[in-house]
Amino acid sequence: MALTDYLVVGLGNPGKKYAGTRHNAGFMAIDHFAEYASFPSWQVKFDGTYCRRKLSDRQVSLVKPATYMNRSGRCVAAFVRFFKVPQDHILILHDDLDLPLGRVKAVAGGGSGGHNGVRSIMRELGSSNFARLKIGIDRPPRDEQGNGIPVDRFVLAPFSPEEQDIISSLFLYLDKAVSLFVEEGIVSCMNQINSRNPKR
Repeated sequence: MALTDYLVVGLGNPGKKYAGTRHNAGFMAIDHFAEYASFPSWQVKFDGTYCRRKLSDRQVSLVKPATYMNRSGRCVAAFVRFFKVPQDHILILHDDLDLPLGRVKAVAGGGSGGHNGVRSIMRELGSSNFARLKIGIDRPPRDEQGNGIPVDRFVLAPFSPEEQDIISSLFLYLDKAVSLFVEEGIVSCMNQINSRNPKR
């Protein structure tokens, strides 16, 4: 009997310039999961990097697109076609401005929420029927006059040391969320992850 494929994608921008930035929370989370679950070394394929191993009798591929955020879908769609992954076996890890810093939310389908990487994946797959694991980064603070850092600059700026501590404290929780998705599906993942977010 053939193994069923799962695709777990971390979104971000490649290169040292973007390492540690808020928009790269997905890259950071999937890197941690790869180490946590003892995946082999990353390899280059389809405008991205990937690693692949069997988990709980399922074949799981981890992917990091190297196409920059707004063209992430091109890489993801190539892996989906190559490994023949059903859309309900796809999980996207990405930052989310509408969640407070340090919150995690698993969702099944829905809109892009203004996230360029998610929007690109929807466009290339022709569907939004894939799961997401949203990592809260909050919105840029505003003063009394409503002035603040523009969103595009905010997401491309690095986490402060205090913010980095909060994000780093989430990694084991995110590892659990990815494992739940692969082993039990998105509904079980949502029920367990969304109801009990980590305390800080």
